[in-house]
Amino acid sequence: QVQLVESGGGLVQPGGSLTLSCVGSGVSLDYYAIGWFRQAPGKEREAVSCISNNSGNTYYANAVKGRFTISRDNEKNMVYLQMDSLTPEDTAVYYCATVHHGSCSPRGVWGQGTQVTVSS
Repeated sequence: QVQLVESGGGLVQPGGSLTLSCVGSGVSLDYYAIGWFRQAPGKEREAVSCISNNSGNTYYANAVKGRFTISRDNEKNMVYLQMDSLTPEDTAVYYCATVHHGSCSPRGVWGQGTQVTVSS
């Protein structure tokens, strides 16, 4: 029953920052580990970051480690992805999704995606 909706994407200059939000509806996200994925034009979908339901465990892809930060606020039913030091290579459609705990692999519930474009 859970539905996910992303927001916060847009156009940003290289070196800039954006914060993406993922809000759950229908079912509280407290029970779900959530991941952020992205797909750039001509490239395969890749996992960016994942967080456990209690925020105790996180995962970051090497490409974003040190630049992106995942967090969540279960009382607000939201998961965030803070993106700093953005580069054109970060340009992609970003999705949030339910994931398996410990593996950062999707379970099948996806948001609609939000476009992030990094360009000067």
